[in-house]
Amino acid sequence: MSKRVVLVTGASKGIGAATARAFAATGADLALVARGRAALEAVADGIGGNTLILPCDIADAGAVADAVARTLAAFGRLDVVISNAGVIEPVAGVADADAALWGRAVDVNLKGVFHLARAALPPMIAGGGGSFLHVSSGAAHAPREGWSAYCASKAGAAMLMQSIHLEHAAQGIRALSLSPGTVATDMQRTIAASGMNDISRLPWSAHVPPEWPAMALLWMAGADADDFLGQELSLREEWLRQALGLMPVE
Repeated sequence: MSKRVVLVTGASKGIGAATARAFAATGADLALVARGRAALEAVADGIGGNTLILPCDIADAGAVADAVARTLAAFGRLDVVISNAGVIEPVAGVADADAALWGRAVDVNLKGVFHLARAALPPMIAGGGGSFLHVSSGAAHAPREGWSAYCASKAGAAMLMQSIHLEHAAQGIRALSLSPGTVATDMQRTIAASGMNDISRLPWSAHVPPEWPAMALLWMAGADADDFLGQELSLREEWLRQALGLMPVE
């Protein structure tokens, strides 16, 4: 990834921050997107190198388009996009969920991916192609009590990624998704505090560190993943963990 330009959303913490560090370690130039400037600056300070800070709400189409434009202005190209930003709230039953929070989950988890693809794909195609990677979830394929907004929006994003592959693979776009399993991030603390469904009762030791999905995303951005384009890979799969040199699934 040396001198490749990589844009990461949700880059201020968790999987996004770990992914930024992983790509920076290979020599990539980075554009870091999240809502909080101070948290982004802290990540950038720890990385160094050519790192662009882009405070942005992924649910705002205009702001996303501006972030991509600023990335192109700064670096002249865009090679890899990591669509990672996501929210779990509201954690509540369908009949009890707050309508505004439910809509916000769709705005971030689904429409945010669309905004990013709509802004990033044209310049990537014009530049000869690139990788559009999305952090998905097992919740995209199986419902969980209290997670209707998260499950529905992630399911929509999974289909959107398949659409991107269908429409743009021939133009050099490598569309791939990653289901990371349960990861030791702030989102898991929110889930644990809710007491809703079996995931909330998992011990903290059951969650993988955010560096693991970051390693997977770095691998997916390379040619070794070309046999899986258009698919969603799971970090729970033994073969993927072996490819990354990680511990086997217990």
